[in-house]
Amino acid sequence: MKKRVLALTLALLLLLTGCAGTGDTNDTAGDTGASDTSDTSSVPEGMDRTGQYLLSPAGEAVINDEACVNTVTTEDNYRVFYEIFVGSFSDSNGDGIGDLKGIINRMDYLNDGDDSSGLSLGVEGIWLSPIFKSPTYHKYDVDDYYQIDPVFGTEDDLKLLLELAHERNVKVILDMVINHTGPNNAWFNAFKAAHVKGDTADPYYDFYTYIPQGQTPPGGRTFSKIPGSGDLYECNFSTSMPELNYDNDAVRQAVLDVAKYYLALGVDGFRFDAAKYIYYGDDVQSAAFWKWFMGELRAIKPDIYTVAEVWDGDGVTDLYYPALNCFDFTTSQTSGLITTTAQAGDVNKYTAYVDAYLERVEAMNESAMIVPFIANHDTDRAGGYLTAAGGTAQMAANLYILSSGSPFIYYGEEIGARGSRGGANTDANRRLKMEWGDGDTVADPEGSTYDAGNRVSASASQQLGDGASLLSYYKKLIMIRKANPAIARGDYTPLPFKDTKVGGFTASWEGKTVAVIHNTSNSAATVDLSAVGLTAVTLNAAIGMGTATLEGTTLTLGEKTSVVLNVG
Repeated sequence: MKKRVLALTLALLLLLTGCAGTGDTNDTAGDTGASDTSDTSSVPEGMDRTGQYLLSPAGEAVINDEACVNTVTTEDNYRVFYEIFVGSFSDSNGDGIGDLKGIINRMDYLNDGDDSSGLSLGVEGIWLSPIFKSPTYHKYDVDDYYQIDPVFGTEDDLKLLLELAHERNVKVILDMVINHTGPNNAWFNAFKAAHVKGDTADPYYDFYTYIPQGQTPPGGRTFSKIPGSGDLYECNFSTSMPELNYDNDAVRQAVLDVAKYYLALGVDGFRFDAAKYIYYGDDVQSAAFWKWFMGELRAIKPDIYTVAEVWDGDGVTDLYYPALNCFDFTTSQTSGLITTTAQAGDVNKYTAYVDAYLERVEAMNESAMIVPFIANHDTDRAGGYLTAAGGTAQMAANLYILSSGSPFIYYGEEIGARGSRGGANTDANRRLKMEWGDGDTVADPEGSTYDAGNRVSASASQQLGDGASLLSYYKKLIMIRKANPAIARGDYTPLPFKDTKVGGFTASWEGKTVAVIHNTSNSAATVDLSAVGLTAVTLNAAIGMGTATLEGTTLTLGEKTSVVLNVG
C-alpha cells in the first residue's frame, strides 16, 4: 500500500450550481455515454466541466459541498500518458509521414491547457516512438542518437513541442532504444572496421557483443558474420540491429551521455525499449544495469519519468522494479486482465491483483507504481476485441484509467481504432495512420495491409461532434480521474465484496478517501455498501452504459457502469 506522502499542488475550483448542494445521500447519476463535453452548451446534464456530478437528471442539487473542491494541477508522475507512433500520427508538410510539427498542430486535441474545458482529451503525458535518425519507418534501429530523423523534423521542432507541452503541464518522454543500434550507426561502422583490421586496441573493437572466429556461439542467441572478418556480432532481433556490449564502460557512458543530452534539452524522461535484453537471457544482470543507469539519471533529474518494456510475467518484471517502473503486460491485450474483466469478468479478481501488485512493487521501490495499458505499437489494437457498441471498450477504459498508477493510451484507442497484423512482417498494421477525418495527409506506414474500410466506425473529427462517441467518453473519464486525485495516488484497498462480480476499491490520499466501484456485467446490479464497511458515502461521479443510484448505503449500478463515491 502507498504509505508515502506525495507533493501535489491543490487548485481549488468552485463548481457550478451544485456547490449549493444539500448534502443529501439519496443521489442519482445518469448515463454519461450520451452527452458531449465539447462546448458549454453540451455539458452532460448533472455534470460540470470538471467531470463531477452535481445535479440529478431532474436538475436538483444533490452532491455535498466537498465535491466542490477539485485538484486540477498535476505536479507528480501519476499521469495519463498517450503513446504516439510519430510517423502515423499527423502530417504537417504533406509528405504523408507524421512529424513533430504535426503533433504540435494536434496539441489542442491532446491537451488544450485547461483541465476543465472538456474540449481536449486531457492527457497529461506523451510518449513519442523513436525520433532519432534511422533507415526504417519505425526507427527502432538508431543510426544517430544526436540527430532527429529529417522526416520527423528538427531539434528545434522537438524544443517547440516540449515548450508547448510544458506550458500545458504535459510531460514528454522519448522512446530510447539502447539494447541495439542501427546498421549505419557510426559506432557500428567503427566496430566493424576494427575487426576487419584485427585492431584489438581500437576503442570500438568491443563496443558490440561478438564471438571471435572459430568459437561456437552460445545457444539461444543469434549472431551474424562481420563483413570482411571471421568474427560474429550479436543480433537477436535482426541482422540490422547489432547489440551493444554493456560490459564495456565506454558503451555505458556513451548511452548515458545520450540520455543526459535530451534531459538537458527539456525531455521529461524515457520509455526504455527491450529493457530485459541488455544482457540477453540474463534478467539479473540486465536489472543490475538499469539500477546503475537510473541512479545516474536520477542524480541529474530526481523527478524523471521512466518506464521499461520488460515483456514478461510479473515474476520477471519484479526483478526490474528496484530500478524503475515497468509496463504491466499481465493487464494487456486480448487475454489480459483489463479485457477479460471488462467482458463481464469478476472485478474482485482484478482489484485483488492490483492490490497484490502494488504491495509487492512498493516494497521494492518507494517510487514504484503500476503502469497498465491495453495495447501498444507491438500488439493488435484494442478496437478489434473491445467494442463501443457492446460497452466493453468503455468498461475496459474505466477499469484501468479509474485506478492506481499511470495508465497509457495508445493513439487511436480513444476512437476505437482497429488494426492487427496478418503475419510477422505486417506489424505496420498495428501502427496505421490516425483517422482524423479532416484532411490530414498522414499515410499508413510501409508494409501495411489492413483493410481501410475496417479501421474505425467514425473518425476523430466525426466523434468530436458526437456526445455519445467513444472519444467523448474518454474525455469525461479522464476529467473524472483528474477531479479525484486520490484514485491514482491513494492507499489502495480492495473492497471485500462477496457473491457478486461487482467490485472496487478505496483510495485514501491527503485526508480524503474515495471509492471506485464497477459493474462489468450486462445487467444492473445492486449492492449493500455497508457490507463492505462503507456507511457514510455520497455519489460523486458515474460513467458507463447505464445509470447509478445511491439510497443510503444501497448502490444500484446499471450495466457496464462505474461510480466514484466520496467516503466519510
